[in-house]
Amino acid sequence: MIYARFIKRILDFLLSLCAIIVLSPVLLVLCILVRTKLGSPIFFKQERPGRNEKIFTLCKFRTMTDERDENGNLLPDNVRLTKFGKFLRATSLDELPELLNILKGDMSIIGPRPLLVSYLPYYSEREKLRHSVRPGLTGLAQVSGRNFIDWDKRMEKDVEYVENLSFAMDIKVLWMTVQTVLGHQDEVAEDTNAVEGNFAQIRQKRLDETGKLTK
Repeated sequence: MIYARFIKRILDFLLSLCAIIVLSPVLLVLCILVRTKLGSPIFFKQERPGRNEKIFTLCKFRTMTDERDENGNLLPDNVRLTKFGKFLRATSLDELPELLNILKGDMSIIGPRPLLVSYLPYYSEREKLRHSVRPGLTGLAQVSGRNFIDWDKRMEKDVEYVENLSFAMDIKVLWMTVQTVLGHQDEVAEDTNAVEGNFAQIRQKRLDETGKLTK
């Protein structure tokens, strides 16, 4: 399909470039605030699988401190996540540095969210379709009740997006994202793990019990 193969990438490049230029004052202010309130480094970087499972470095604004206990171990996430960090996540402002990932070609504006590298062995053959396209800044699963659906349904939404990828689908997801963010709905909360648990652990347990990754 012409849109998926050519036009989508051109739009991603142009739109991300324009967004970086227009939002540069906001990005500068956020850099200063993150450095002041949360410390250094300003960015949270982590390896994630992209298109065809190629590993890239995801870049976001950090939302947690580096507070540690008396033994030097990091405190639990809920302790290190500050009020300012929660604000960044609730407004999705922590995701803005991913515009650089989009500009570079690691990501797309719309697509399945890039998950952890450790999850790769636990996808079913059908679910692996989510890696046949570039991962997105936002996706169909994120605007379909991300923290209110289980991992199986979330993966199905990712596959549904890939199977129906089109300009109309991207516009639909983009519009739903705007409504979700402006409405401060919980669908864009940070992590499905917080509700259902770690995907790899859930799938490994299922594999041990049934010998299958999916139900």
